[in-house]
Amino acid sequence: MTTSISLQSWISLWRVPGIGCQTFHKLLQKFGDPESVLNATNNALKQAGLTERQSNAILSSQLDNAKADMLWLDEENHHLVTFHDEKYPTLLREISVAPPLLYVHGNTELLNDPQIAIVGSRNPTQSGRNNAFEFGRHFANTGLCVTSGLALGIDGEAHKGALADNGATIAVTATGLDRVYPASHRQLAHQIVEQGALVSENPIGTAPTAKNFPRRNRIISGLSLGSLVVEAAQKSGSLITADYANEQGRMVFAIPGSIHNPLARGCHKLIRQGAKLVETASDVMEDLAAQIDIETFNVPPESDSGNGSENDDPTVSNDDNSRLLEAMGYDPVSIDDLVLQTGLTPAALSSMLLVMELQGLIASNGRGSYTRISG
Repeated sequence: MTTSISLQSWISLWRVPGIGCQTFHKLLQKFGDPESVLNATNNALKQAGLTERQSNAILSSQLDNAKADMLWLDEENHHLVTFHDEKYPTLLREISVAPPLLYVHGNTELLNDPQIAIVGSRNPTQSGRNNAFEFGRHFANTGLCVTSGLALGIDGEAHKGALADNGATIAVTATGLDRVYPASHRQLAHQIVEQGALVSENPIGTAPTAKNFPRRNRIISGLSLGSLVVEAAQKSGSLITADYANEQGRMVFAIPGSIHNPLARGCHKLIRQGAKLVETASDVMEDLAAQIDIETFNVPPESDSGNGSENDDPTVSNDDNSRLLEAMGYDPVSIDDLVLQTGLTPAALSSMLLVMELQGLIASNGRGSYTRISG
C-alpha cells in the first residue's frame, strides 16, 4: 500500500525543476524509488548522470513543495497513480516518455480499459462536429472508452457523444486538475468525472501553457489502441497526436472530407501517409478486433446520420427533396446557387433546408452555406 510519505516523495521529485520524464525514470532505475532519490548524496546523484544544477535542485527540494497536491488528494475521488502502481495503464507504460505519475479525478479503473482516441480541429465544420459526436457515441456503446483532450470542437463533441448514452470517456488535460481549460467546458468536465475520468501528468496549480498541449497529446495516443482524426488542418495539434500514435506503434485512422474543405487536408495527408481511411465506425472496429476480444463488446448496428428523408412539410414534394439533395452534393453550396440549380424559391428552400438539417441530412456551415452529409 502506498503511504502518504511515499506519494509526497513522488510528487516532490516530479516538481523539482529540470527533472523531466526521462531523468525521472533514469533515477528510478538507479535508486528504486523517489524517497531514495531525495535522500541520496550529491556524489550519488552525479554518479547517476545528473548535472550539478539538477543535483542541487534535488538536494534543496522539500516535501513541502507537494503540499498543494496532497491537499488536492484529500478530496473525494482524487487519485495519484504512480508508475509503480498496478493501476498504471499498461499501454501508456510502453511509450518511450511515459509520465512517471498521473493525477486522476474520477474512475481509475478506466485507465486500463480498451480506449480509442478521437481528436480534431478546435474550429470544425458542423458535419465534423456531428461525426465526432456520432463516432464517440457508437464507440462508447460498444464498450470502448473514448479518450480525448477536452478541447473545444472535435474533442468536446467526442466526449459528449460518449456521455450521451452513459458511456465512458477520459479527458487528458494540459493543466493541473484543479482547473478546467477551456473554462467553457467546466460543466462537461463535471459530467466526465461522473462517467469517466480527468487525467493529467501536471502538478496541481499548473496553468495552460503552449508547451503542455503537445506533451498532453502523447498521453492521449499512449492510452489508446488507436487514434481517429475527424477534421484537421495541415498544421494541427491533432496531427501531433497522430505522429505520436505512429511512433508508439498504435493505429491511426482518418475521416476524409471535401477537397475544398481546409479542415480535410490534414486527414488526407494522414491517409496518404498510411492512416486507414474511415467511413464508418465498423472500419475502426475491424482493425481493433485484432487487439481486443471483439465478441465481448456490444457492437450496435450503425445507422445513418438522420432520421429518414421523409419531409414533414406537406407543401413540399419528395421529388423536390430529392432534387435538392442531388443539387447539393457533398461540398459546401450557397442558397443562391441552390436556387439556380433547383428552380425552387428562396422561401421554399429555406424551409426545406431547415427540415433536412433537423433530420441530419445536411449541415449548415454558416453564412448561408450548406453541406450534404447523408441521404
